[in-house]
Amino acid sequence: MRDVCESKNLFVETGDPPLFPANSQTPPEMFLLSYWTLYAAFLALFCYPGSGEKAFEVYIWTEKVVVQPSGSLKVNCSTNCAQPDTGGLETNSPKTLEDYRLQWKQYLIYNISEDIVLYCHFTCSGEQQSKRSSISVYQPPKQVMLKLQPTWVAMGKSFTIECRVPTVAPLESLTLTLLRGKEALHNQTFKRAVPSPQEAIATLNVTAHREDAHYNFSCQAELDLRSLGGDIIRRTSEPQVLQVYEPIQDNQMLIIITVMCVLLFLFVMSVLLCFFFGQHWHQNRTGAYGVRAAWRRLPRAYRAQQA
Repeated sequence: MRDVCESKNLFVETGDPPLFPANSQTPPEMFLLSYWTLYAAFLALFCYPGSGEKAFEVYIWTEKVVVQPSGSLKVNCSTNCAQPDTGGLETNSPKTLEDYRLQWKQYLIYNISEDIVLYCHFTCSGEQQSKRSSISVYQPPKQVMLKLQPTWVAMGKSFTIECRVPTVAPLESLTLTLLRGKEALHNQTFKRAVPSPQEAIATLNVTAHREDAHYNFSCQAELDLRSLGGDIIRRTSEPQVLQVYEPIQDNQMLIIITVMCVLLFLFVMSVLLCFFFGQHWHQNRTGAYGVRAAWRRLPRAYRAQQA
């Protein structure tokens, strides 16, 4: 069989009988096709005995795939090559080699401030292979603030719900949900922004109803890192209460204004009358006492003469 594999002239006219029984109904092309199929299988089996061996590969393992700003993680680069020539890790962040063996190396990546890409590479028998992995930086929603404007509103009037989350990243993985009790009033998602942490704001204008006074309003921030290999981080704001009152009808308001005007008029008139009568009484009282005092000061003889 080895001679067959090394021979360049694979077909020789020998005059031997055919390998398959002759059939007058089967065309000669079918015999040729079957012969080629069997011969190719034998060639693949015997002429390439090393075709079942595993190819040279490189592997990368990371402790985690998402980190907070200035965080760190461990990375392991390995290969299935028994005697690799060289190997290592390439990245833009600072790294230190913590441990190594012939077929693997372990690194510590630290002070990660932005999204980075890791490249593990090895060279085996002059052939180089590499494997990459991405690390994402995230900023969890540490503070969720909810504001109702105004907090005292008439039934049927509108008010605004505003939710604010400072310094969160990545923004496209954030969802803000405005809640009335357990009911979701609005879900706000965000498009991809710059890599640095950004402020997220969600607002909603709502018409006040009587039952709104019986519920707490809140805001839930959800940072979904599952697409990056992480988990879901949730944080909820402090609950806020809305004060709702029934508006006064127009005719009732007119009656109240009229009554208040009448009462104010009566009050002013009473003050003026009291002032007028007080002054009149004071003048009368002062005038009588003045005549009597002057009469007493006259000489007695003059008073007798007048009498």
